[in-house]
Order: sequence, then structure tokens, then C-alpha cells
Amino acid sequence: MDRCVVLVDAGYLLGAAASLLAGEPSRPRIAVDHAALIQALRERAEADTGCDLLRIYWFDGAPDRVPQPEHRRLRVMPRVTVRLGALTRSDGRWAQKGVDAAMHAELTELARNRACADIVLVTGDGDLLPGLMSAKEHGVAVHLWAVQAADGDYNQSEDLVAEADERRVLDRAWITRAVRLSDAPPGDAPRVATRPEIAAILAAPHREGPGGRPGPAARPLPVTAVESVGEGPAPEGGSAAGTRNGAARSAEDPDAPPAPRDGAAPAPRGVPTPKDLASLGRPAPSGHSGSVSAPTATLRWSSDRGWVDRGAPEEPPEIASLPMLSQLTTAEQRWADREEDITAVSGDPFEVGQVFARRWAERLGTTAHLDRLSAEYPRIPHRIDGELLRYAARFGLLAHKDDQIDEQDRYAIRAGFWRELDARTDTERAS
Repeated sequence: MDRCVVLVDAGYLLGAAASLLAGEPSRPRIAVDHAALIQALRERAEADTGCDLLRIYWFDGAPDRVPQPEHRRLRVMPRVTVRLGALTRSDGRWAQKGVDAAMHAELTELARNRACADIVLVTGDGDLLPGLMSAKEHGVAVHLWAVQAADGDYNQSEDLVAEADERRVLDRAWITRAVRLSDAPPGDAPRVATRPEIAAILAAPHREGPGGRPGPAARPLPVTAVESVGEGPAPEGGSAAGTRNGAARSAEDPDAPPAPRDGAAPAPRGVPTPKDLASLGRPAPSGHSGSVSAPTATLRWSSDRGWVDRGAPEEPPEIASLPMLSQLTTAEQRWADREEDITAVSGDPFEVGQVFARRWAERLGTTAHLDRLSAEYPRIPHRIDGELLRYAARFGLLAHKDDQIDEQDRYAIRAGFWRELDARTDTERAS
């Protein structure tokens, strides 16, 4: 049958492209226009084989085989089928599992069923050699494509190269039609909040704290962004009250960090959570006198049980009663939202927050709620904030980070949420 099929090992294609453009095989170093890349693959395959394209199979790894934003976009493109293997982390490096086996199975099955006349392989893995040989024995012409190596040498198995019927090198000019260097920092380096909206949330002055004094501003200090479900020591503040509380807790919990000695620099405060922000300016619970306990980080996420909040402070009734997005969404809107998420939302944390806020604001039907919530900045009601984090989880913002939302991602999600609401209430925040 005069059709061609393209089998793409995404780990090889994008890793080799990153090596060529950035000098290291780190996919975060590059930004990929997947629509342009798929179109370029189709045009080149049809030109090289002289056959119409049947399908492009995109093989890639994903944590727990959960589709990431790029996979969600790819699998709704015409003539594209996504096959996912597992992605595991070992010794600080990501490794694909099951991708080679899936490519081998697809290659041999297509050839055995005579589904196509030509197969294009974009890979460098020698483990596919038996499948390549089997395809040839079934009368299929096998084309092997390589990405230009950064050092001018081979980046493919020599046995695979020797056995292929036709070979082609995708050079730098071809690669850069759809791939460019990313602006993101290399590797796993901590990302810096470059958006002024994030800086505004971190530096936002809060309402008066206990005793009529202004409450402290939230500061970006190192702490686990979202704690796993379970008990553990909570971060302490740098106040005298926090030091006393820390000393008392150390006696109860030997694993808690020791309290600073007199004259020593106070221990760094934890990144404030919605509970911390909401507790500022609230009266102390009855029965407590003297020092006020430092706020504790209790925002937790479990991929199995969802968002959990323990011991959250009481919110004003008008804020606690704000409807959630799910309560404002019809079945038809839910279907349309899912379509938009798959085809139009990139998964950028800031954009995720904007999309969520836009839907919520449009379905409220009144601006009174928006004005009321705007006055609570930068605090987001607990129920809505939890729903926002669950929505963000759909875009893989948890799966590749041990089921925890990265600290900078959290701030970007909430900054996007506030930017959208501010645009609707004509509010300007000082950055």
C-alpha cells in the first residue's frame, strides 16, 4: 500500500536538537513549536518516500504515563498518535522506560499487516535493530533519519545506520524551523520570578496584624512549596513569639530545627500559604493570651485525595460563601472547557491562573463578588484556591515534581489569577 508512516522517538529528536542548539541534551533548554515540527516531518516524509502520509507516531516518556501539556496538544493534531512510556528519575537524571519496546511493537505490527510501504524512523537507539530487520523482511522500505550531531559525529547506533534502506540527516536549518533556544534557565536551576505580578504578591502589604501593628509582608524564602499529606514540623517566623514557640515545639519534636540562640540570626520564615495570609489581621483564637503562634504551612496536596486543608482559620462569611467554579459551570461548559484546555491552553502556570479566573469571573454574573475578592488581595479563599490548584494539576504541574507544586509555579498560578481579576475590576497593583 503506497502510504508512509513516521515513528518518532521524541527523546532522541528533541534531546539531539537540544545538544545541537544548546550544547547539552536538556529538553528544557529548547522551545518547540510542535505544530510546525509535525508539519515539517510530514512534508519531508512525503517528499522522501513519494507516498502520502498515513500517520505520525510520537513516542515519548511521561511521569506515570500522565500526558504533559505538549502531549495533550500533539494528540489532537491530525494524523498524529501519541504513545507514552514511563519517565523515571534516577541519580538526578530522567530516563524513559518502555518507549523502545513500544516503538519496536508498532514497527513490526505495521510491517506485518502491510499497513504501509515505507516507514521513517527518527531514532538513534540500537534496540530497534531487530524490529527494523523484521520490517525489511516484510517488504517495507525503512528510512532512518538522524539529527545533525553537535560534534559532527554519529549520534545513532552504527548497526541501525548500516541496516537502514535510506538515510537522511536533519540539519540545523531544518531543526530551527520549529525549535529554538528557550529563555528558561538551564537544567533544574531555580527559576526566578520575572513577572512583576509575582513580585507584587510576594511584597504585598497585609492588613493590620495582632495589636494593631501592620502585618508582615510575604517574602520569598526557601521552603517546600506544597507539603505532602501528613504531619511534619511547620516553618517558624522570625519574631520573638515565633522563637518561643519554636523552642517549645523542639522539646516535643526532636526532629524540629533548633531555635536560634540569643543574638543569632532568626531562622528563615517559610513561604506564606493561603492560611498564613488569611490569618494576618485576624484576632487570636479565644483562650490564647500573650504571644501569638507563628502561622504554619498547612496547604497540602495529595494526588490521590486532592487538596487538603487542616485547621484553616475562619474566613469572613461573605468570602467563605463565594461560589466555586464547579458550582458555576454547566455540563456543556465543562465539555467546552476541556476542549479549550487541550487545544488552546499551553500549560504555562501564569496562563493557567488567568484561564481559571476568566471562567470564574465570566460565570459569576455580577461584579460585586469580584470587588469583594479584590479587597482580599493577595489572599484567595481556601475553597477557590484549592480548586485552582486542582485545575493546575491537569497540566502536569504536579506529576513531574513528586506530586508537589513548585514554589514558583504556585506564585505564577496565583499571579495569573489576580492579573485577570484586576483587569476586570480596573485595579492596579504596585509591583
